[in-house]
Amino acid sequence: MSDKVAVSAVSSLKLTEWTSCGGCAAKWGANLLKDLVDELASGTRSRIDPALLVGLAPFDDAAVYQVSSDVALVSTTDFFPPLVDDPRDFGAIAAANACSDVFAMGGRVVMAINIAAFPEHFPREAITEIFAAAAEVVVEAGGSVAGGHTIRNPEPIFGLAVQGVVHPQKIFRKGGAVTGDVALISKPLGTGLALTGGSASDKAEVIGGMRRLNRDASEQLQRLGAAVHAVTDVTGYGLAGHGWEMAQRSGVQLVLRSAKLRAYAGALEAARRGVRTGGDARNRAYVAEHFSFDATTTDDASVALCMDPQTSGGLLAAVTGEGAETLLQSETWCRVGEFSSSPASVHLC
Repeated sequence: MSDKVAVSAVSSLKLTEWTSCGGCAAKWGANLLKDLVDELASGTRSRIDPALLVGLAPFDDAAVYQVSSDVALVSTTDFFPPLVDDPRDFGAIAAANACSDVFAMGGRVVMAINIAAFPEHFPREAITEIFAAAAEVVVEAGGSVAGGHTIRNPEPIFGLAVQGVVHPQKIFRKGGAVTGDVALISKPLGTGLALTGGSASDKAEVIGGMRRLNRDASEQLQRLGAAVHAVTDVTGYGLAGHGWEMAQRSGVQLVLRSAKLRAYAGALEAARRGVRTGGDARNRAYVAEHFSFDATTTDDASVALCMDPQTSGGLLAAVTGEGAETLLQSETWCRVGEFSSSPASVHLC
């Protein structure tokens, strides 16, 4: 095949036409997944290696295994069908999303392994572009792609298994927020809403945000040391779902301020028109008993923004007031609320 034909094949390809559900919206509902994880954890609890610092009980954004007094291995994997049309965008977003779990644990990326599934008649040039873009992002994250595995599948799926390292005493966890902590997030919300109902320019902005790594945000948190009490990354379960996990683990209430929620261009407008993503209903079901909102200050579009499944979303952090002041000097961070002494829950006002 000539270079001209190869370029034409890739340029005319629309990845979203090959799949029924893309990005982190393709995740199983959190309720079902929680039940499965709980069952698996209960069956392995008696065999847990003491060096396994973070595993299934309780689960976190990644597993952490201590290998020496000052080094622990951070291990995670993430993959999904395409949510964008361009192969390079898909590869870059998938890589940034997979690396994010390592950054959410306070670690640094060292290595990644490709996980890929494509139809047999899928354009080879598109696969090459996906792999190349992902490898570039992993290098930007601080690591290298060292291998992978590819199978046949009716729909394209791509992601990575990522390994990182962290000091055993400096691991970020979902639990640990305390009353008075400030809640900050490092990326805007609304990737699903904007991609589903936004304009071409809205989608371009979202794609740029999803391609961006959480490395800088994580390193800023690491420099704060003990001022950081809890961290997670916001992906398929939305701000409400991942915020609930943080609140539940910490035994405090996460109070979100609708006026402070930073959204991608087109996301709130789409929500107000009634656009909802496939994961919206599953995320509402997940937090149904733990989420409330003030109807006098909040409309359903703001609720939808909190429920919207995010792909390669930002880090959500609980930090001291002084730490928040430091972070907010950077354009990376946005204050979305605070933690109160009320029973574990999420409240939007």
